[in-house]
Amino acid sequence: MSKIRLAGVVRESIVDGPGIRLTVFTQGCPHHCAGCHNPQTHDFKGGYLSDTDNILKAIKQNPMLQGVTFSGGEPFMQCEPLCELAQQCHHMGLDIMVYTGFTFEQLQEGFVQHPQWKQLLENADILVDGKFIKEQKSLMLHFRGSKNQRILDVPKSLKQKKAVLLDGMN
Repeated sequence: MSKIRLAGVVRESIVDGPGIRLTVFTQGCPHHCAGCHNPQTHDFKGGYLSDTDNILKAIKQNPMLQGVTFSGGEPFMQCEPLCELAQQCHHMGLDIMVYTGFTFEQLQEGFVQHPQWKQLLENADILVDGKFIKEQKSLMLHFRGSKNQRILDVPKSLKQKKAVLLDGMN
């Protein structure tokens, strides 16, 4: 069990990734994107404290889930509890999708200073990367808010050491 600061949890979502998903909204974000869909998640002292066991309990209660999505806030600010949760989800056959305001390239560049970033990426299957840019907003995009954001195949991206778009999602 690890402590985690949350903005909230949506037990069934069809808009935060493929299939029916449980979405974990982390609290705290350094990006402060203009027009952010979740501005209440920016304050690192906001939200509430919970633990990964509570989230895992909610996941186990729903046999219809295809996966779990980490959103925010900025999930890469709370890597340790999310890695723990992702590993448990993978053991249950669920995939992990992560939304981040960082680009894949920025995360890679930060691996030395923030080794936990690499650990979270290694436990993710799908990554939506890049800040939300209000001027590039489109309601026609699949699982993303602005045209600059990409949906990446994380295992392939890590193996090739470059961003690899997820087939059929961009």
